[in-house]
Amino acid sequence: MMRLEGGFIQNLGRVYGIYTLGFLGFVALMAILEVAGVPNTFIGWMFVAFTVVIYALIGVLSRTMDSNQYYVAGREVPAVFNGMATAADWMSGASFIAMAGGVYLKGYPYMAFLVGWTGGYVLVASLIAPYLRKFGCYTVPDFIGTRYGGNLARGCAVVILVVASFTYVTAQITGTGIVASRALAIPFELGVWAGLAGILFCSMLGGMRAVTWTQVAQYIVLIIAYVVPVFWMSNKLGYGLIPHIAQFDAVQRVQELEAFHGVKSLLPTAEAQAAAGKLSALKVGINDASNDPLARWKFFTLVLCMMAGTASLPHVLMRYFTTASVRAARQSVGWSLLFICLLYLTAPALATFTKLSLLDPTVATSIIGKSVSEVGNLEWIQRWGEVGMLKMVDSSGDGILQVNEFFMKGDIVVLATPEMAGLPYVISGLVAAGGLAAAMSTADGLLLAIANALSHDLYYKIFDPKADTKTRLLVARALLLVIGAAGAFVASLGWTSILGAVAWAFCFANSGLFFPLVLGVWWKRANRAGAIAGMIGGFGSGAAYLYYVQFAGGTPVLGLDGLRFGMIGMPVSLILMVVFSLLTEEPDEETQRMVDEIRVPGGSTVVNR
Repeated sequence: MMRLEGGFIQNLGRVYGIYTLGFLGFVALMAILEVAGVPNTFIGWMFVAFTVVIYALIGVLSRTMDSNQYYVAGREVPAVFNGMATAADWMSGASFIAMAGGVYLKGYPYMAFLVGWTGGYVLVASLIAPYLRKFGCYTVPDFIGTRYGGNLARGCAVVILVVASFTYVTAQITGTGIVASRALAIPFELGVWAGLAGILFCSMLGGMRAVTWTQVAQYIVLIIAYVVPVFWMSNKLGYGLIPHIAQFDAVQRVQELEAFHGVKSLLPTAEAQAAAGKLSALKVGINDASNDPLARWKFFTLVLCMMAGTASLPHVLMRYFTTASVRAARQSVGWSLLFICLLYLTAPALATFTKLSLLDPTVATSIIGKSVSEVGNLEWIQRWGEVGMLKMVDSSGDGILQVNEFFMKGDIVVLATPEMAGLPYVISGLVAAGGLAAAMSTADGLLLAIANALSHDLYYKIFDPKADTKTRLLVARALLLVIGAAGAFVASLGWTSILGAVAWAFCFANSGLFFPLVLGVWWKRANRAGAIAGMIGGFGSGAAYLYYVQFAGGTPVLGLDGLRFGMIGMPVSLILMVVFSLLTEEPDEETQRMVDEIRVPGGSTVVNR
């Protein structure tokens, strides 16, 4: 096959249309093989192998040694396809794998993630993305360094980017490890390394160019994989063909079943909790937390942290550097939101129908209230138990599985849903392929953001300004290997859940970068001293608070736990930035003209590369 050239851009619709039909044909073939009696293990291997090979092939065909192509895909990505790539970049393992699991286990408080992540794109579209595109930078630290001037401001932005993105990427590698461990029947600790290999193949040779076209392909896989099981379950359980509407009736039924099974009142014994380790029991309902006086405040603050984090994450903002114009960047944000909402509006329905399939005694797949020995013989119970994701503990000793004697990680709810609901195994393979696509697509973007910041903003801009393009790209690729390996190692330790790690990443980003970015566009008086003080003070105070409540055993202030430490970092960042900017000399006239110019919709980019 020929490498991707200019004609590829003009034929994107045809290329990805053929790709979509080919993928659906592959799914149909796997279904035929399942009916023919082919072992499920083989089908799982085929789904993982087929999709990873396709992504790797796109990565190889997109290889480049052109810096403009490597860093920003030549700034020629059409808005619609950049929207798809951004959606794939955005809908990480947290969105695909962990979101519905959080709603399943914890109920409506976890809807704050959906509201915050979706609302964050309003901030991206209105405050930041088009203006950074008009600026013409390669990376977020590139904007900070040029807007405020000096290597210290650029270096601070690089540090925050690396910490936030590395925290985020460990969550994505965790997602690939979970998928690989189940689909390939290997230990989780080995699965993270298998997932990393696929991630590096997609991004290492072609940079942003390869990541962009791979992410479009990954979005197609992940959205098909996410919606098919939900529509299938809604119809199978008798709630109709449109799960987004039918879920409201299903929620009422779940509430009845929760009362029947003793959810919120039947608590597991200490012995059961100890035996289940870190796994979670189904101990709260969809509408739980109403008795918590801080519930609304917690919901609001989590939404705020996720919104500001969305507008601060470098790997998301980098996607809008690849469009052909400022107008295309604005359009791209709209397309991104549309493609993201297709999944986000489906997640609550998936959590509801999955819970219903386990709780409702009239459904053949239900397990609560049945014999522990009978449930223990189910293949999906055994398989997920073997990889340490699920456990049953008969703490009451009556031989009947109670609601809070069934423990599992929320991270596996989406992946295990087809098996829980009694769907054909080919749907399990499809969901595994989708989960892998979601985790890999975001990991690609994150690793690239880190490597590009270190190679472009640290190595090239600070240490070796005379480095040629070949040397810079070789440094970036070497850094991809090192950072990826470090991320896989941390992920294999299993320090936190996917959602927990993602929330930390968002708060690291908004604590240090949100106000330097926003004020850098909208306040001409913001200067270098203010930006440095805001980044160091906001990031430092947020990180200190996280350590205090998460590791030092401190009591959360006003209900601000480890998921919400951005509510500490952001105000500190804003106050310090404003105070230091006003107490020191204002930016020079050239910088102020530059700020005025980036807010003009038309015209050429301010910084020409």
